[in-house]
Amino acid sequence: MSPSFALLGVLLPVAVLSLVTTRSDDDWDSPVYTDIFEHPLPIPAVAQPIATYTNSTTGNVIDYYEMTIEKFALQTYPASQGFQATNYVGYNGTAPGPTFRMTKGREAVVRFINLNDRPSVIHLHGSFSRAPFDGWAEDTLPPNTHKDYYYPNRQNARTLWYHDHAIGITAVNAYFGQAGFYILDDPEEDARLGLPQGEYDIPLMLAGKQFLPSGQLLSPEEERVSLYGDVMTVNAQPWPFLQVEPRKYRFRLLDASVSRTFKLYMVASSNPKQRITFSVIGSDSGLVSSTANTTSLVIAMAERWDIVVDFAPFVGQNITIMNERDFQTNPDYAASDRIMQFRVGTTVTSQANNNLPSTLRTLPLPEPKAEIDHEFTFERKHGMWLINGVGFEDIPNRILAKPERGNTEQWTLENKSGGWSHPIHVHLVDFQIVSRSSGRVENYERVALKDVVYLEENEKVNVIARYAPWDGVYMFHCHNLVHEDHDMMAAFNVTDLLSDFGYTDTARLGDPLDARFRSKPGVGPFDLNTVLTADIPTLDSLNAYADVEEVEEALTQYWSTHTA
Repeated sequence: MSPSFALLGVLLPVAVLSLVTTRSDDDWDSPVYTDIFEHPLPIPAVAQPIATYTNSTTGNVIDYYEMTIEKFALQTYPASQGFQATNYVGYNGTAPGPTFRMTKGREAVVRFINLNDRPSVIHLHGSFSRAPFDGWAEDTLPPNTHKDYYYPNRQNARTLWYHDHAIGITAVNAYFGQAGFYILDDPEEDARLGLPQGEYDIPLMLAGKQFLPSGQLLSPEEERVSLYGDVMTVNAQPWPFLQVEPRKYRFRLLDASVSRTFKLYMVASSNPKQRITFSVIGSDSGLVSSTANTTSLVIAMAERWDIVVDFAPFVGQNITIMNERDFQTNPDYAASDRIMQFRVGTTVTSQANNNLPSTLRTLPLPEPKAEIDHEFTFERKHGMWLINGVGFEDIPNRILAKPERGNTEQWTLENKSGGWSHPIHVHLVDFQIVSRSSGRVENYERVALKDVVYLEENEKVNVIARYAPWDGVYMFHCHNLVHEDHDMMAAFNVTDLLSDFGYTDTARLGDPLDARFRSKPGVGPFDLNTVLTADIPTLDSLNAYADVEEVEEALTQYWSTHTA
C-alpha cells in the first residue's frame, strides 16, 4: 500500500534496514552524536485562533485556525562539523507542530493548507470527530489544496495529538515532521485537582530517528519491516536537557516514533542505580481514575501517558530519563538507553498547582461482558502486514466489524506475527484493557481508558469499548507506521440503529469520503469574511456535535431496555 512519490529534494536517499545485523549495542547507524544533554528542550509554540464565530441563536462558539503543511530545516548535527541542516515537512514550518490548547466545550475549525509537494491527511488522534473529519486515509489533501477539519472538543480533558494519516505514506509524512500536540483542557477539573499547570505542564514528544552521513534523515519510504532509530529525540531535539524547579511537574508523554517502543525509568545523579518513583495520572483518554505510582513505564507508538514527577527531593541534581535495554523487539544502540535530562535548580518560583491527589476521576467504563464479539489476528503474510488476512487495499473486504451504535463489544486482538510487536489504535472510541495473555496488565493500565494498546510478541489482549456516540465508518490499525502503510489497517462501520432510539440525528456524517467535505483547491490568503459568514456557519448548521450529551443519554436509555 505504498505508492511511489517523487521526493523533490526534501527527503534524501533511502536505505532499507536489514532484519539481521552484526552490529553491537555500542554501535551507531547514524553519525555519532556528541552533544548529548547539551541542548535545551524546545517547547512547541501554542497555536492561536485567527477568528472566533459565535452562533447568535444557539450561542455555539467555534474558533477558527489556519495551519500550513510546509518544508523547513533544522540544524540537528553541528554545521561546524560539515553536517547539513536536516530537511523536514511540518505544520507551520515547525517540529513538532504548534500545540493546540483547547477548552472543553469550544468547538474548532482548523483549515489545513498543503504547501508541500506530496499528499497529506490529518487525523486528530483521541477525538470522537465525525467520520468526514477523522482523517480517513484516502481523504487526501493533494498539493495546493486545503480542507476544513471540524473538531468537537467536547470530551473529557485529555492529551491528543494530530498527525498525518495519508494512505501508503503515513510513515514518511509523520516521521519528517507532520505531528503535533492537541491538548483539551477542562478549567473546572484543573481548579478542582490543582495538578501542575502552565509552565509546569510540558508536552514531550519522543521519537527514535536515524540520520544519514550528511545529517539528513533516513527515509522509511522503502522500509517494509520497521525503522527504530538510534537517535533519541524529544520535541525533535536529540537528547535535550530541561531546567526544572524542585517541585512537581506534569509531563505529557507521547511516543511519535515510526517503530520504537520505550520502557522508561528515571535515575538521579546521586544514585544512578536506584530507580525513581513517579506517578501516572493520565492516559490516551484523559485522567486515570487514581494515581498509579511506578518506577517504569512502557509507552508504544501513539500512546500518551501523563506523569507527575516531584523534583523536590533532588535539589541541585540531574535526573535522567532512561530507556531500558533488551526490551521486547526494540534494537539497542550506543545511546538508545538515554532519552533526556532534567537539571534541578534550588529555588521554587511558585507553589501553586503543586498537588497530586490520589483520586482523580470516575472512569466511564463500558459495561462488562463475557462474550467475545470479534477476534482479530495481526500477522505478516506474503510480505504484507494484515489483519485477519485482510489489508486496507482489499476494499471489498476491509470492513471487519459492524458494531451497532451505542452497543458495547469485546474484541480479542492477537499478535501472530512472531518476533514483532504491534500497538493497535481503534479510532472513535475509548476502550478498557480487560486482560493480557501474558497475565500482566500494568497497574497504570488497570486505572485507564485507552485508544492504543500495545501487543507484545505472540500476545493476546482483550479490550471492551462502547461504540458511540456517532455512527459511521472508522479505521483501526497497527501504529507501527511501516506496518500501517503495508497494509495493517482495516475499518469498522458503526451502524445506526434501525429503530428509534429517542434522538433524531439530522447530521448524516457517517461517510468518511463525503464529497461535501473533501479538500478544495487553493492555499490562500483566504477571505476572513467568507470564512465567518459562509464556511463556518455551514459547518455549524450540521449540528454535528452540539447535542452529544443528548445522544449519549438516548443511547444509554435504548440499550438499557433493549433485548436481542
